[in-house]
Amino acid sequence: MCSIMGYKGSSIAEEEFKKHFDETTSRGPDMQRISEYKDAMLGFERLAIMGLTEEGMQPFELGKNAIVCNGEIYGFRKIKKELESEYTFKSDSDCEILLPLYEKYGTDMFAMLDAEYACIIYDGEKEELIAARDPIGIRPLYYGYTETGEIIFASEPKDLTGLADVIMPFPPGHFYANGQFTSYRDMTEVKSVVSDDLDTVCKNIHDKLVEGISKRLDADAPLGFLLSGGLDSSLVCAVSAKLLDKPIRTFAIGMKTDAIDLKYAKEVADYIGSEHTEVIITREDVIDSLEEVIHILGTYDITTIRASMGMYLLCKAIHEQTDIRVLMTGEISDELFGYKYTDFAPDAESFQEEAAKRIRELHMYDVLRADRCISANSIEARVPFGDLDFVSYVMSIDPKMKLNTYNKGKYLLRHAFEGDYLPQDILMREKAAFSDAVGHSLVDHLKAYAKEQYTDDEFEKLCEKYDHARPFTKESLLYRQIFEKYYPGQAEMIIDFWMPNRSWEGCNVNDPSARVLSNYGDSGK
Repeated sequence: MCSIMGYKGSSIAEEEFKKHFDETTSRGPDMQRISEYKDAMLGFERLAIMGLTEEGMQPFELGKNAIVCNGEIYGFRKIKKELESEYTFKSDSDCEILLPLYEKYGTDMFAMLDAEYACIIYDGEKEELIAARDPIGIRPLYYGYTETGEIIFASEPKDLTGLADVIMPFPPGHFYANGQFTSYRDMTEVKSVVSDDLDTVCKNIHDKLVEGISKRLDADAPLGFLLSGGLDSSLVCAVSAKLLDKPIRTFAIGMKTDAIDLKYAKEVADYIGSEHTEVIITREDVIDSLEEVIHILGTYDITTIRASMGMYLLCKAIHEQTDIRVLMTGEISDELFGYKYTDFAPDAESFQEEAAKRIRELHMYDVLRADRCISANSIEARVPFGDLDFVSYVMSIDPKMKLNTYNKGKYLLRHAFEGDYLPQDILMREKAAFSDAVGHSLVDHLKAYAKEQYTDDEFEKLCEKYDHARPFTKESLLYRQIFEKYYPGQAEMIIDFWMPNRSWEGCNVNDPSARVLSNYGDSGK
């Protein structure tokens, strides 16, 4: 992970720019640079992953243009080779190819990229800033306007707090140029429905996910894997172990009293022969870290915060105890193949609409969690299930095939990897939410702690203060008050609480945990 920031105007001095940019040095602890271009500034904080020498430090400059980019550009070596007859490259960084591409194709280049990225370009000819973000929003980018109406961009909202009255997430799959946002790719758009037979569909799911994992194993810095023992992270680990043909380093976390995931993670680790580490946490670890986690996340969403407690503490241990700089994770599978609650989808069309909604909003929830928990500990996250070709394909599969008519959720993904990748019980293990499977006590402790903070009367009165995403439990009120302490008045950065689709029969619940659903069954065992 790296941190970027860009501003064009005259109302913010470099000293103030730097003070705010320093809020995210954990994203890029190796080096910071702020460069001025006429009436513009670009800032870059580096975590070196590809091209570890100082030549890979940004901004990159070409003629009058300059760029800062937080991202991984897949297949960059092929593109670089094609450009070498026209440009002389100074580093081994994948992001150095972006300015030559911009010079050649302009803003059309964004739709050409196979990448997880956020970038800000200073176009010296036009004397303007151009910015863009990947189509899923895996890499963060926010924007706001100064009191004098000048736009300012940054990797995290904490960089912009105090500089902009209203801070908003940069829309994924868009670029900003000529003072407006333009969509260049919508991952939920289905141009033609895939209606192949089950085996053909599953073969394509297998091949495209393996390719998505393979390209993300390319790193010049040490690589590790988060392993919960659930289907998604286990598949990423198992496929990676086969591709690398050597022991990988896996990491799992659980509560001291009632960890669920640890036994399954160990089973997977033993099966694939990984070098495995377990991290054990207590109630005190969770409660003591709560405020810091909310500050890091920049959200008040219940399920995001719950799931972040274990992830943040695990990444903190990895940062403190190892040399790992890149972590592979299993996010984005649920949005594509279904949650426990999507078993209640009334029809295929409703399932597809729900998947599209979740993909569009990912950058505010699970993707945000993975980015912040990992980057706050100076590590980079890579998300194979977010591979653009893979996501596009799965979204195009006839939704009738994705409905749970097999008596097993996410059946297509499971069937695609039958064989010797994983033990059969892991391949068919029921979905359990990460925050629950770290230990049911984790969520129970958070709820109990929140309950101690307010009387019933205090709770009712305090909730009335909020119009947008009004808290509806003492837990959600506690999170909102901590959020407002660090991001006052910025609640609209998050569209609402992540909750099951309450309009569906069986889903009208007041807690986001799958534990409250009637089909939870063996998920928490």
